[in-house]
Amino acid sequence: MKKQDLPQDESNLQSANMTEVLYVTDENDNYTTANSIGWDAKKAALEESMELINERIEEAKQNVANNLVSPIVYFMELNKMDVQVLAAYVDMWQWTVKRHAKPRTFKKLSDPTLKKYADAFEISVEELKNFNGK
Repeated sequence: MKKQDLPQDESNLQSANMTEVLYVTDENDNYTTANSIGWDAKKAALEESMELINERIEEAKQNVANNLVSPIVYFMELNKMDVQVLAAYVDMWQWTVKRHAKPRTFKKLSDPTLKKYADAFEISVEELKNFNGK
């Protein structure tokens, strides 16, 4: 893509005061970099991805409210983590994190264990303990 043809359509990047660096060719057909605030196709893809993420967050919140999962699941979704990533942050096995995602097991967790999760989610232990999905 030629530098002068680089799209500058409005996107989420612009609202966040950010740009994306792309490789383009200059007037001499040499590769160089240029900043773009986005283009329509990418904007549509990002918006759809964000909608899916927000749906997953809302579903996790409802599942916590219905006592189907522990608050760990909600905060994991909110922070765009999966079990593997969260397990690495809290330095636990993945199966342990999955166990802690069950409400019954979560209620029995010690404060030091809850602190590991709270630190990973950048919230307080009390906020983690008291989140009920409502």
